[in-house]
Amino acid sequence: MKLQLHWKIFIGLCLGFLFGFLSRVFNFQAFVTDNVSVIGSVFLRALRMIIIPLIVSSIISSVAGMGSAERFGRLSLKALVYYIFTSLLAIITGLMMVNLIKPGVGAQLGLQSVPAELPEAVEKIGDMIIGIIPTNPFASMVKGEIFPTIFFSLLFGFFITRAPDPYREQLKNFFKGVFEVMMLFTQFIIKFTPIGVFALLADITARSGLSVFVPLGSYMLTVALGLLIHAVITLPVLIFLMGKVKPFAHFRAVSGALMTAFSTASSAATLPLTIDSVRKNVGVSNNVSGFVLPLGATVNMDGTALYECVAAIFIAQVYGIELSFSQQAVVVLTALLASIGAAAVPMAGLVMIVVILRAVGLPLEGVGLILAVDRILDMMRTSVNVWSDTCGSVIIARTEGEKDLKV
Repeated sequence: MKLQLHWKIFIGLCLGFLFGFLSRVFNFQAFVTDNVSVIGSVFLRALRMIIIPLIVSSIISSVAGMGSAERFGRLSLKALVYYIFTSLLAIITGLMMVNLIKPGVGAQLGLQSVPAELPEAVEKIGDMIIGIIPTNPFASMVKGEIFPTIFFSLLFGFFITRAPDPYREQLKNFFKGVFEVMMLFTQFIIKFTPIGVFALLADITARSGLSVFVPLGSYMLTVALGLLIHAVITLPVLIFLMGKVKPFAHFRAVSGALMTAFSTASSAATLPLTIDSVRKNVGVSNNVSGFVLPLGATVNMDGTALYECVAAIFIAQVYGIELSFSQQAVVVLTALLASIGAAAVPMAGLVMIVVILRAVGLPLEGVGLILAVDRILDMMRTSVNVWSDTCGSVIIARTEGEKDLKV
């Protein structure tokens, strides 16, 4: 029987978790972490190989295909409003859950050391806005810097619409052709997703096990419940009311991308599969999906924003520090800005936590409290990030008059 891709990925997830768990029971973790993990690394490298050319070709072809500055501005405004609105809803959900459950009150947790790279990473955040404008766009592409690449691609696509004929049509056709080739390339790599997911989950489970989750169970539950409410209630209500689609049908259409996001913990690495799912299974046009999804993978971080809010207040509760309403408002605002600046790579949210802790005067060593379980929570919040991106593409497609969606 020929299984659909999302079922193959789900089976890969389950088998990877089981294999990693058995490796700890029968003491062959070294084999998994040294050998099986290589397969996962190869899969991730293959995905990352196509990210930059896919982003460049999809954004330039989408913006150039809009045909007018008016539509470009309208689509940009809609995307920005959606990103800010859903991120705020996620943060407020997390704020309510952490104040209701109070996972840090009375918790007895031993501090771990803070990663040495965190302070250095935080110092660079102040230069983020300036860094969006690349001094050399090709160098930014070579380094894999997403923000400068998107910025250059948006401007390049826009000015293609201002170029005289025949150059305008030649450039539009060229980048449209590059995008189609990159989608064929993407579909080839996607065929190996179940194997890559198996290797990644086996490696994570073999390294972490289950014992690290016990002391932080209440904190994990708080984050998981917040993410669940946002993913199962808030976003489905939005796409049902504003996108006029059945949430479960949409979920099934993009489930392969969501499971890949869970296993890789990277919105950027999942982007090729996200674009493919939304384009083929949901039916969103290339102009909308090619513009909204690459931008969303970098800017729209609902799950990360929720997690950062919960983590900061959890740390305050562990230390017995009572945050006032104004301080919690600062946490909300900082979490929103930090989530926008968070890179679409694993553990970027952990770096952004330091920004929030500094904003409200909390001890930076509190990051050590949540290190043990950050990876599994990173996988959860990345899935929510990607789910929000796909929902946003549907809502924006509907507002742009697209009626022939498959869901």
